[in-house]
Amino acid sequence: MLDSGAGVWISGEFFRMEEGMSTLPILRLGTVKDVARFREHLRSLGLTIPCDNELANGADSPLRAPIERGGIKIGNRIAVQPMEGWDGTADGRPSEHTFERWRKFGRSGGKLIWGGEAVAVSHDGRANPNQLVIGEHTKKDLAALRKTLMEEHVRTTGSDDGLVIGLQLTHSGRYCRPNRHDKPEPKILYRHPILDRKLGLASDYPVLTDGEIEGILERFHTAAKIAEELGFDFVDIKHCHGYLGHEFLSAHTREGKFGGTLDNRTRFLREITHSIRVMAPRLKVGVRLSAFDIVPYKPDPAKSAGGKPGPGIPEEYAHLIPYRWGFGVDAQNPTQADLTETIQFLQLLEDLKISLVNLTAGSPYYNPHLQRPALYPPSDGYQPAEDPLISVARQMNVARELKARFPKLLFVGTGYTYLQDYLPHVAQAALRESWTDFAGMGRMILTYPELLWNVSEGRAVEHKRVCRTFSDCTTAPRKGLPSGCYPLDPLYKNSEFAEKLKAAKAKA
Repeated sequence: MLDSGAGVWISGEFFRMEEGMSTLPILRLGTVKDVARFREHLRSLGLTIPCDNELANGADSPLRAPIERGGIKIGNRIAVQPMEGWDGTADGRPSEHTFERWRKFGRSGGKLIWGGEAVAVSHDGRANPNQLVIGEHTKKDLAALRKTLMEEHVRTTGSDDGLVIGLQLTHSGRYCRPNRHDKPEPKILYRHPILDRKLGLASDYPVLTDGEIEGILERFHTAAKIAEELGFDFVDIKHCHGYLGHEFLSAHTREGKFGGTLDNRTRFLREITHSIRVMAPRLKVGVRLSAFDIVPYKPDPAKSAGGKPGPGIPEEYAHLIPYRWGFGVDAQNPTQADLTETIQFLQLLEDLKISLVNLTAGSPYYNPHLQRPALYPPSDGYQPAEDPLISVARQMNVARELKARFPKLLFVGTGYTYLQDYLPHVAQAALRESWTDFAGMGRMILTYPELLWNVSEGRAVEHKRVCRTFSDCTTAPRKGLPSGCYPLDPLYKNSEFAEKLKAAKAKA
């Protein structure tokens, strides 16, 4: 990876990461009427994103190709990303809204269900007071969710052959809010000069002790054993989006056995993996990884007016060089990615015989444009820092580079929803050209779960069901409401939550 000062080279492609808006106007993709014009638009932006003119179907579709590696057999290349709904009960059980979302996971036709959703290993590790929790008291509920998904999957595809279902295990670390939506209760590994200020943490706010970390490890061990008992095929030891696993990777300034060297910063993963191999030997392990990061962003105050946030710009960082509070970030220029340690981490996964890897980037809490490209920001976000297609291209090219370096690992690609009507054309091409092993479906699942399955059967895209990235699925939980597609899904559009969301947005 070469640093140019104004952007970053990845696999021979150059991407800007400049402050403020992209130099070109952002075109709404809903106005692009056919794939030829979409491809021309990509060329006008100077981006290389693979995109097929025609969609194949049946056995000819790359989306339908089975794959087997590392003792894992998966029936097609459609993956469902973990989609959390903020709609569980106070004690961590699923609600009917949770079951409906898992039905959509099954209806997707995807044979790789990555995590279902983030499930906390303990009450105090929840990201919100409605997050699911794994424990003895929720075993029957989690079993019922898995059964519901499988039944819907069989109704859609005709068989559960090659269906692989995982459970994403998490502790939210810095972003714990276990009891009230408006009451953060962070569990931090080190003092972060920017994020501590954003969270309002006092200068003497305590960091987790090694002893407390050992207690969290025990909860992961117990959770994995329960997941195996329930019949899940793998667990994801979550290392993304600023949560605890991800914060371990950036704990350069932490002293002791869980900080400093990369060997220490990966101790958390190694110890969990070792215990799973002993306590739950049938269970596979996967990792969802923020493969790169940049400094936190904020709305440009000079361009914010009338309650509308300005475009995203980096927080002040000149006084923080070398930047020691990130993973996969250039210490001398933290607006840029650096994959050096990411590559070392993936080598560790290969050494640990962990073959399932789901790539994402950054954090929705402090640089959402990086991993969740959208034209319309959530309530606590900022206007696009760049054309969202640049963000899509950056993620895809990082996945391509890492896949080329580690051909034996099974990679799930991320960031596809912003492609909208052309998601199937890009997903098919990315699989055909071996940029990734699976096309991961995220926000699109909430309104159009069958998209990739249907086009691989030769059906046309239903344009009215396509996610346009209005970000209500993020704004709602920021306001203490369940996450769902409020613009398009009748379950949410016609609910009492929709009125509350409307009122909360108007107040903001």
